[in-house]
Amino acid sequence: MSEPSHGQRPDFWPDSGLPHTRPDARDWLIPQAPYWGSFLKRPELALVPESCAAETRLHRSLQSNPLLRVNEASLALLADADVRSNYRTFLNFRDAVQASGTLEAFYLSILQGTVNHPPLFIDMLVQTITHHVLRDTTDALQARAAELLFRQQRITLQDGQLLSADAQALEAMQDDGGLGEIGRLLKESQAPMRGAQLRVLNADNAESYWAHTQHRFVLDLSHEMTTTLSHGLTLRLAKARSGLKALSEVLSLWVAHFLGVQLRIEPVATVEDANWRWHTGLDVASSAMLNALYQGKTLPPEEQARLISLFKLRFDDEAVVQDEMVGKPVYLGLAMKTDQTLKLKPQNLLLNLPLKPQA
Repeated sequence: MSEPSHGQRPDFWPDSGLPHTRPDARDWLIPQAPYWGSFLKRPELALVPESCAAETRLHRSLQSNPLLRVNEASLALLADADVRSNYRTFLNFRDAVQASGTLEAFYLSILQGTVNHPPLFIDMLVQTITHHVLRDTTDALQARAAELLFRQQRITLQDGQLLSADAQALEAMQDDGGLGEIGRLLKESQAPMRGAQLRVLNADNAESYWAHTQHRFVLDLSHEMTTTLSHGLTLRLAKARSGLKALSEVLSLWVAHFLGVQLRIEPVATVEDANWRWHTGLDVASSAMLNALYQGKTLPPEEQARLISLFKLRFDDEAVVQDEMVGKPVYLGLAMKTDQTLKLKPQNLLLNLPLKPQA
């Protein structure tokens, strides 16, 4: 049986595992056995020269049959306690996802309670789902903005631009100068290295994004910040076609995929709404900021400087909205932490919207 087709750009995000899933009638993703092979390649599970014979046998057996049932007796044979723990964690996660039927059903099931699975594994699922949501996109800016849903970013102000770079890619380039293992060797020998620059994604280089597999394009989230009336903030977008607009489009598609609700999200120039009723932070930092603003407080300058953007969300069909929110927008916030990192929480949009309870 051949693998299903997943869209026009099957080559982008090749590590997402999307080709190893099958959409169900709801367009949610059923993981196939090979889907779990990418997890076995993670450093936490990959074989190393020090791996014992029992670990080698288990790893090769799982490679051959990723859905193999593994009991505690088999895990007890592994010599390294950390390795035993890693395999137990992976197997528990795999079995929980398989029992849910689809990646989306599992994701929704863990949002209301305590998450007992590694954030890395959750991010891997989010990447797969996001890839599926964007399977027909031809907009590189939209695809790059979607990386914010599952990869930590580092925000930098450079030459008047607010730039979002992949944190892991930036760390790797700082370590090896963008030259891989050769770069690391040159660094260790203190030999001079050619400076490697992360590229800001724009219309001129957008086409090369699709073949770029190392998350090394920078997203421009530029804006201007001033103070204004009402809740004390004005964010003026510097560009009509910005990374913030692309992110808004991705988040709208994300909600539609999970909840079947059509809505529009747009970056806003100002927030001057005396009837502000509902807000949701897209990350931990902005949640606290929006709560303070809602209570009529003014953010100190150092907190204002960490706020990347505000957004306005409106529903296409307000029949799905709680009665008291009909005709009123939902405000969203996006902010970096004090260390200038950003970890977007896409689950917030699924949990914190003013929707009527489903019958």
